[in-house]
Amino acid sequence: MDATTPVESLKDGIRRFATVRGWEPYHTPKNLTMALASEVGELCDIFRWLTAEESVAVAANPATREAVADELADVANIVFLLSAHTGIDLSEAIAAKMTKNAIKYPPPI
Repeated sequence: MDATTPVESLKDGIRRFATVRGWEPYHTPKNLTMALASEVGELCDIFRWLTAEESVAVAANPATREAVADELADVANIVFLLSAHTGIDLSEAIAAKMTKNAIKYPPPI
Protein backbone atom coordinates (compact mmCIF):
# COMPACT_ATOMS: atom_id res chain seq x y z
CA MET A 1 0.00 0.00 0.00
CA ASP A 2 2.95 2.36 0.36
CA ALA A 3 3.05 2.61 -3.42
CA THR A 4 -0.61 3.57 -3.68
CA THR A 5 -1.46 5.52 -0.52
CA PRO A 6 -1.05 9.28 -0.74
CA VAL A 7 0.65 10.94 2.23
CA GLU A 8 -2.25 13.39 2.50
CA SER A 9 -4.75 10.59 3.07
CA LEU A 10 -2.60 9.26 5.93
CA LYS A 11 -2.35 12.75 7.42
CA ASP A 12 -6.11 13.22 7.12
CA GLY A 13 -6.77 9.90 8.83
CA ILE A 14 -4.56 10.61 11.83
CA ARG A 15 -5.95 14.16 12.13
CA ARG A 16 -9.53 12.83 12.15
CA PHE A 17 -8.54 10.22 14.76
CA ALA A 18 -7.11 12.94 17.03
CA THR A 19 -10.02 15.34 16.46
CA VAL A 20 -12.67 12.77 17.41
CA ARG A 21 -10.82 12.16 20.69
CA GLY A 22 -10.35 15.85 21.47
CA TRP A 23 -6.55 15.59 21.40
CA GLU A 24 -5.89 18.56 19.11
CA PRO A 25 -5.30 21.10 21.93
CA TYR A 26 -2.35 18.95 23.03
CA HIS A 27 -0.87 18.65 19.54
CA THR A 28 1.45 21.63 19.64
CA PRO A 29 4.75 21.34 17.77
CA LYS A 30 6.60 21.05 21.11
CA ASN A 31 4.35 18.29 22.45
CA LEU A 32 4.41 16.39 19.17
CA THR A 33 8.21 16.59 19.05
CA MET A 34 8.44 15.23 22.58
CA ALA A 35 6.00 12.44 21.70
CA LEU A 36 8.06 11.66 18.60
CA ALA A 37 11.21 11.29 20.69
CA SER A 38 9.36 8.95 23.05
CA GLU A 39 8.07 6.76 20.22
CA VAL A 40 11.51 6.60 18.60
CA GLY A 41 12.82 5.48 22.00
CA GLU A 42 10.26 2.68 22.07
CA LEU A 43 11.40 1.60 18.60
CA CYS A 44 15.03 1.70 19.73
CA ASP A 45 14.17 -0.45 22.72
CA ILE A 46 13.23 -3.34 20.42
CA PHE A 47 16.71 -3.36 18.88
CA ARG A 48 18.74 -2.45 21.97
CA TRP A 49 21.65 -4.79 22.61
CA LEU A 50 21.00 -6.91 19.51
CA THR A 51 23.87 -7.79 17.24
CA ALA A 52 23.64 -6.62 13.63
CA GLU A 53 22.57 -10.11 12.58
CA GLU A 54 19.94 -10.35 15.32
CA SER A 55 18.52 -6.97 14.32
CA VAL A 56 18.11 -8.12 10.73
CA ALA A 57 16.25 -11.21 11.95
CA VAL A 58 13.73 -9.18 14.00
CA ALA A 59 11.36 -8.84 11.04
CA ALA A 60 11.33 -12.62 10.50
CA ASN A 61 9.77 -13.24 13.92
CA PRO A 62 6.03 -12.49 13.81
CA ALA A 63 5.91 -11.13 17.38
CA THR A 64 8.83 -8.76 17.04
CA ARG A 65 7.80 -7.82 13.50
CA GLU A 66 4.43 -6.68 14.84
CA ALA A 67 6.13 -4.69 17.62
CA VAL A 68 8.37 -2.94 15.06
CA ALA A 69 5.38 -2.26 12.81
CA ASP A 70 3.43 -0.78 15.73
CA GLU A 71 6.27 1.53 16.73
CA LEU A 72 6.96 2.57 13.12
CA ALA A 73 3.27 3.42 12.79
CA ASP A 74 3.39 5.50 15.99
CA VAL A 75 6.46 7.36 14.73
CA ALA A 76 4.89 7.97 11.31
CA ASN A 77 1.60 9.13 12.81
CA ILE A 78 3.36 11.73 14.93
CA VAL A 79 5.50 12.86 11.98
CA PHE A 80 2.31 13.32 9.94
CA LEU A 81 0.68 15.29 12.77
CA LEU A 82 3.76 17.46 13.20
CA SER A 83 3.80 18.12 9.47
CA ALA A 84 0.13 19.09 9.54
CA HIS A 85 0.44 21.32 12.60
CA THR A 86 3.48 23.17 11.24
CA GLY A 87 2.14 23.51 7.70
CA ILE A 88 5.18 21.73 6.28
CA ASP A 89 4.52 19.69 3.17
CA LEU A 90 6.32 16.46 3.97
CA SER A 91 6.80 15.42 0.34
CA GLU A 92 8.35 18.77 -0.53
CA ALA A 93 10.54 18.71 2.59
CA ILE A 94 11.86 15.24 1.76
CA ALA A 95 12.58 16.19 -1.86
CA ALA A 96 14.40 19.36 -0.77
CA LYS A 97 16.44 17.47 1.81
CA MET A 98 17.42 14.80 -0.73
CA THR A 99 18.69 17.57 -3.02
CA LYS A 100 20.76 19.01 -0.16
CA ASN A 101 22.05 15.54 0.73
CA ALA A 102 23.08 14.86 -2.87
CA ILE A 103 25.28 17.96 -2.74
CA LYS A 104 26.61 17.25 0.74
CA TYR A 105 27.28 13.55 0.08
CA PRO A 106 28.23 13.12 -3.58
CA PRO A 107 28.69 9.55 -4.82
CA PRO A 108 32.25 8.20 -4.77
CA ILE A 109 34.21 8.69 -7.95
